[in-house]
Amino acid sequence: MLEDDDLFGELLETVLAGSGRSVDVTVCSSLTEAYMALGRGFDLVVTDWNLPDGSGLDFVKKIRSQDKQVPVVVVSARADRESVLKAAHYGINGYITKPVDINLLHSRLAQFFPVKGQEQASVSEYLEASLGRVVQLSSGMDLVELLKLIDRESELSPAQLAERWRDEPALTARLLDVANSTSFRRTGQPVESLRDAISSIGVAMSLNQALALSLDVSGSVRLEPLKEIAEAVNQNILRVSQSARELAIKLGLQPAIFQQAALLSRLGELAVIKVLDVFHASGGQVEEDQLEKLVEDWSKPFGNRLKVQWHLPLGLRELIGAVHVLPGDSTQDRQLIMRAAALAARDEPDNEEYQRLIRRLGLDKP
Repeated sequence: MLEDDDLFGELLETVLAGSGRSVDVTVCSSLTEAYMALGRGFDLVVTDWNLPDGSGLDFVKKIRSQDKQVPVVVVSARADRESVLKAAHYGINGYITKPVDINLLHSRLAQFFPVKGQEQASVSEYLEASLGRVVQLSSGMDLVELLKLIDRESELSPAQLAERWRDEPALTARLLDVANSTSFRRTGQPVESLRDAISSIGVAMSLNQALALSLDVSGSVRLEPLKEIAEAVNQNILRVSQSARELAIKLGLQPAIFQQAALLSRLGELAVIKVLDVFHASGGQVEEDQLEKLVEDWSKPFGNRLKVQWHLPLGLRELIGAVHVLPGDSTQDRQLIMRAAALAARDEPDNEEYQRLIRRLGLDKP
């Protein structure tokens, strides 16, 4: 891959590595580096057009002088017809314009290289191998980019988010729905624009709604039993998020960070579901009655892997961990809230642990 924009290069690498194939990605930021790497042999070449030391089309020309078969894709901000035709003259296999749609980028690149040996691998071997790759969870928005936005929440305005999300129809519909719900309608007038929706519910809530939408993998899962598991996981995530929000508000705390931790609390399950679905779609064999146990058994290593890949802050990781297990010596209300929210989501108000946590939080008083 030849790309001098570090952020876009990381995005391309994530999409390629998250395709479900066994892919080794080589990233070069200049023509000089790319020429030096040519001798290694590649199954797919992705190149930008404008580079610090020349044109990506010169690189394409060099490749085609040596190899007529390897797929070559140009990714460029040049969207005019003349540029596309000029690139096509060099014998490329695809042309993708920036800014790119993640779904389009994923599907266009994934079609150019074959699945190698997945049908021979056992499901456990494939899951083990997948731990070393980047798992592409989101079927729409770029999750890593979204988490970076969440880190910058205090710097963002409704207008900035509205501009960034103007081409996200599913998210727009979701934010308008939330803004027009009973909880947020105050004026009696419907909210009709994306910017007004974000202003109405706040930047923090809007970011968490985007996160919830991005983490819902059920719509992209093809194997029906896995889709059912994904839907159940997503419903649990939303219940924990709502419970965490309610508890935080009762304690006079800002709810956004608690909702965020709840939304990220089932990363492992979501990752395993995506990997299993790709494995099955690529010809791998897995028994349907094994799926729930595989998701359960592999969720922790995949969850830990994603937390590292996404550079989640330690404090956020601790809140996520408290959803599942509360440290025995924990005295932090923040962690108590997360564990109580997880128990509340089970709809077991008489649960002994839940009642104990509520007392520790001082919420048992009339």
